[in-house]
Amino acid sequence: MTPAIDLAKQQGIQYQVHQYQHDAAAASYGLEAAEKLALAPEQVFKTLVVQLDTKQLAVAVLPVNQQLNMKLMAKALGAKKAEMANANDVMRSTGYVLGGVSPLGQKKRLPTVIDSSAQQFRSIYVSAGRRGLEIELKASDLCQLLGGSFALIGH
Repeated sequence: MTPAIDLAKQQGIQYQVHQYQHDAAAASYGLEAAEKLALAPEQVFKTLVVQLDTKQLAVAVLPVNQQLNMKLMAKALGAKKAEMANANDVMRSTGYVLGGVSPLGQKKRLPTVIDSSAQQFRSIYVSAGRRGLEIELKASDLCQLLGGSFALIGH
């Protein structure tokens, strides 16, 4: 179990865990998950941690086949600017290693924005907190668990 799975279980939401053999040579953890689980990349979401102009960290959850639009992310959280957070800050704040960062069960709850495209799917897949482990759940449940919001943040 991971903190992400523990949180979903504690909160009594419906979820399903999917495991695959992670390849250390994979260029993209998210695209690898989509490929190995035979899923559309638009339905598999990656978790990125950004730093806002206030030095506040925040979480972006978007499809693995998209790039984060920093301007849209900053705007979604009322900041002037967003940039990728330092890897050490990400690991210290979330408690997860890069490539296995889950939006769920982080050590410290951060402001979270989920790309609005997630709402078109019956369920979406996000990291369950370890490379090779995904958790499938409703986007609305994910948003509720995180106290997050939906906005267009990818391109």
